[in-house]
Amino acid sequence: MADKFVRDRTVEALKVAARWPGADRATLVTLATILASTGADADGMRYFEQLAADQPDQPLPRALSGFFRVRAGEDVAAGLAQLDDAASRDLGPAQYYRGLALAGLPADAGRAAQAVQDLEFVLAVRDQFPGQMIRAVHHALAAAYAALGDDENAAAAARHAGLASAPDGTRFEFSGFWVSADEGFHFGAPSIVEPAPGVQVAQGYDFGDFAFVRTGDGVVAIDAGSAPHRVQTALADAGLAAEDVTHIILTHAHFDHAGGIAGLLRPGTTVIAQAGFPAELERQHANFVPFRNFTGRGAGFGRGEPAEPATIGVDQLISAPTSVSIGGTEIVLYPVTGGETEDALVAYLPASGILFAGDVMMPYLGAPFFAEGSPEGLIQALRFIGELKPRMLVQGHTVLTEVFTMEAVAGLLPALTQLRDDALAGIARGLTLTALLDAGYLPDVLREHPAAVAPFLVMRDHFLQRLYHLRTGYWEPDGQGLEPIAPAARAAALDLLAGGRSEPFADAARTLLAQGDHGLALQIADAGLARHPAAAALSELRQQALYRLMERYQLQDPFRFLIYAEMAGVELAPPA
Repeated sequence: MADKFVRDRTVEALKVAARWPGADRATLVTLATILASTGADADGMRYFEQLAADQPDQPLPRALSGFFRVRAGEDVAAGLAQLDDAASRDLGPAQYYRGLALAGLPADAGRAAQAVQDLEFVLAVRDQFPGQMIRAVHHALAAAYAALGDDENAAAAARHAGLASAPDGTRFEFSGFWVSADEGFHFGAPSIVEPAPGVQVAQGYDFGDFAFVRTGDGVVAIDAGSAPHRVQTALADAGLAAEDVTHIILTHAHFDHAGGIAGLLRPGTTVIAQAGFPAELERQHANFVPFRNFTGRGAGFGRGEPAEPATIGVDQLISAPTSVSIGGTEIVLYPVTGGETEDALVAYLPASGILFAGDVMMPYLGAPFFAEGSPEGLIQALRFIGELKPRMLVQGHTVLTEVFTMEAVAGLLPALTQLRDDALAGIARGLTLTALLDAGYLPDVLREHPAAVAPFLVMRDHFLQRLYHLRTGYWEPDGQGLEPIAPAARAAALDLLAGGRSEPFADAARTLLAQGDHGLALQIADAGLARHPAAAALSELRQQALYRLMERYQLQDPFRFLIYAEMAGVELAPPA
């Protein structure tokens, strides 16, 4: 097989960081998940075999070495022995990977029984695992119970996995994301979590998360989701009603944080937002969201339908740090620039040490298809959070809360500051965007902050892209942009090379898929279909490329995942 034409910069960086002394467990798990979800089992076996040899006292590399050895079918007995050894020395990840590996083997009662034991243990302590890891547990349990002839539990586990609608041969079990045309995209299964007494966070009910803070006078809602009916469902599950809500604090004006406000508003409800909220809301109403999977049905501003920005009336605009007392509960409001919008407002509960951060740390630095986002604002927000030192960050989306923790902030600030400085120096030297991305920046300061490695790599390329487009013109030093060419014209030119036939397009797309260049395969298939729309082989290859891209981004890049899901027509149910 030929080498890939396009490097996977994230995997390369993870492989470097996972070898650092004291590497964070999340770094190893993230790397392993990407390799498993893309079918790179032989690569995973080689990498973790060497890592286990270099770190014989660490059970996780040994567990991962055994996991990939079993998946690759290379001396399965040796792989199982590695898993057993790791499980004897550690509880948690070792049982997770042993259970997945055993469930993937041909049916055997002894192996299946051990898989069930391991995987049910993981579910019993599931609060110790990121939500993104749980769907795979249900998926594997379905196979293990089936091997034991326990059809009832096998069917229940399959339902809990939520993969019944997944196309055959796809590997979507390594993510908690779920999506449908009606309900839009969700980062995880609906759940009401309580990070502190009187504080309830609604995760997975909508595209964005929102919270309810109980006070002596009623409930303060922090954000409002994208659709009123989803907010009302969360209220009911939290044991609340809209009539209980006395105040609504909006962290910013994006649709997924303010669009469901009609589900909370009642006469007398006080709405609080940053002073820049009205202007930002105007900009949001001028933006077109090009993908339905972001919103689903019933989303919007005002009464659940497209409305003028004035529909959201704000009673108190915050332009400076402000402490408010509501029913005996102190909430300190801080207006910040943030990395996503200029109207960010964070809310701090001093009594519990919780900071509701909204999207100030959104990895995309604004929606990728809008003219927004600020690298400088992100760095300033990190500096502010580091100085405030809250006990816990509650972000505007579940996966951000899990990944962008207080422990990560200390490393993210110097790493992103160095990334900005190095990138600006490169731009000054005339480097192109692709040259900056291919430099594979992995600041050495991250060695001292292992918890920041995975979140840094989630953010790195988006940070560079936003910074580059803010600091350069539309002509790049290598000539990109000088001659903007429409996709149809490019397809026509490629069709000349193909001799006016669809088969060369299909051959190229098939080769690119085989060598792992799935993005290029999609572009070739799209170009071929533009000229040969009836070519069934190209349509199938296009679907395969979309499935492979969904698999690659199911852990680290939800925006790409949901866009490719919409393009492929794939819907996934939530995991249990």
